[in-house]
Amino acid sequence: MPTLSIELHKDLRPFNTFGLSAYTARYLQVADEAALQEWWQTQGTPPEGLLVLGGGSNVLLTRDFPGLTLHMAIRGQEVIAEDDRTVLWQLGAGECWHDSVLSAVDSGWGGIENLALIPGTVGAAPMQNIGAYGVELKDVFHSLQAFHLPTGHIHTFDKEACRFGYRTSVFKHEVKGQYIITRVTLRLHKAPHVLHTGYGAVAEELALRVPAGQSPGITDVAQAVMAIRRSKLPDPAELGNAGSFFKNPLVPAAQHSKLRTHYPEIPGWPQPDGQVKVPAAWLIEQTGWKGKRLGHAGAHARQPLVLVNYGGATGQEMLALAQAIRQSVRHTFDIDLEPEVNVV
Repeated sequence: MPTLSIELHKDLRPFNTFGLSAYTARYLQVADEAALQEWWQTQGTPPEGLLVLGGGSNVLLTRDFPGLTLHMAIRGQEVIAEDDRTVLWQLGAGECWHDSVLSAVDSGWGGIENLALIPGTVGAAPMQNIGAYGVELKDVFHSLQAFHLPTGHIHTFDKEACRFGYRTSVFKHEVKGQYIITRVTLRLHKAPHVLHTGYGAVAEELALRVPAGQSPGITDVAQAVMAIRRSKLPDPAELGNAGSFFKNPLVPAAQHSKLRTHYPEIPGWPQPDGQVKVPAAWLIEQTGWKGKRLGHAGAHARQPLVLVNYGGATGQEMLALAQAIRQSVRHTFDIDLEPEVNVV
């Protein structure tokens, strides 16, 4: 039976894309389900709490953590079923999401090409139903396996059970803290595959890359998305960040109409439920935060929705910046920005 290798007083700086220093009292890297089961049977959740990290691309560490941090590093890619049109592809929770997108594209499997270059691991993708450029994870999701902390059993969740919504799922609400995702299965499409190219920036980039008269393929879409993201978003390896810090807020149509009387240029995308989605980046820019810094933290000069660590920032500095931005937007527009990033 393998022996757990638990490290004490471990700095989590390498395990969060903000590059923030925060120490966890105990740290365990989980390479497979057997290690997870052994931990559960011999150690269990400490009274000081449990922190589960994947790529650390959607977390803001504001303090040292007094409990145990489980770093999910379960790898593996396997085709578990296929037919003439689709393939069921199972991925370990610790697989890099972007590398998995590239593997799918190289294999000729469509469905996640619009989600290229999103940071983080596969296990975190269904938690917040990642999405970009007209595609969300739920569009290709088949099922996932998750370790149930109260019982130590592996449960399977289908799409309905995950209750996907805009950047959310059952794992962020009803069963938050009860499960650890271990493997995710996607249903991807073999050619011919319907591409999602209606998003303005994607269509414009494809027009530059694909000769007139030719139809783009999944590789073209993935490359276009990567080019767009690299032109707009800072690389976490160079400038610490966690991507979009806030969700695009949803407001009642009547509230949006009222705002338009004062701000005629305010954008808005009507939703099926009658609400209107307003781009958070526009709201932040209008309140003067684009490119502005507080200490070592700031709203990025090209994309103010991305909060960045300019070097030496603390988690408390990042949190103070986020709170100041929320206060400005609330005061100006009576809209409350909800963080997409998990604050610990």
